[in-house]
Amino acid sequence: MRKAERLNEIVHYLRRMHHAVTAETLAEHFEVSARTLYRDIQDLQGAGIPILGEAGVGYVIDKTYHLSPIMFDAKEIEAIALGIGMVSNWTDEKFAEKAQSAFQKIQATLSAPMLNELAQIATFSAPSHYKIPWDVDFTELRECIRRKQFVRFDYLDLNESPTQRTVRPLALTSFSPVWLLTAWCELRQDFRNFRIDRISEFTPLDKHFRDEKDKSFQTYLANTVHK
Repeated sequence: MRKAERLNEIVHYLRRMHHAVTAETLAEHFEVSARTLYRDIQDLQGAGIPILGEAGVGYVIDKTYHLSPIMFDAKEIEAIALGIGMVSNWTDEKFAEKAQSAFQKIQATLSAPMLNELAQIATFSAPSHYKIPWDVDFTELRECIRRKQFVRFDYLDLNESPTQRTVRPLALTSFSPVWLLTAWCELRQDFRNFRIDRISEFTPLDKHFRDEKDKSFQTYLANTVHK
């Protein structure tokens, strides 16, 4: 990592921390010597970056400091481009447009050398014939999750048995080529996963729910990990 990139990354690292970080920790993270790290901190402070602290105590940064535009390296740009391609090919048209819009904004900030790197990336996500179509409005479903809005739908399980469910939609997860809706099911009073390609008659209800710890996606993940 070039020094200019490292200095920028140190600023971002300190902004993510909620406590003082020692020079030794920073040096280990950025794979440099403590002496180099001390010089980096002095250079940042000399440039007016509001980093507070001292050797042996630790460093913090004033969170009100306005960062300059984000700098990406070639590998980060390639990862972003791949992610944008996957969103474009595996979600819906509305979400794909948002992904492409975000990528255009990122491209507008890139230097000429980085745009040249972007033109030479070698990882791509192509449209797949294995994509399973669905009838539910993917973007509307995402918005219901964001708004914490109850939804009702008809569902056909893997045994082809029909049922109607009212749920708290919590998250969408891709297990390519299948998308799953993780939700708290009011009928079963438990977490359930629903394949969105088996959902029909999807209806957002005029009713919202509040976060409840035992019915949250974080609790679902915790229970899944420990099983």
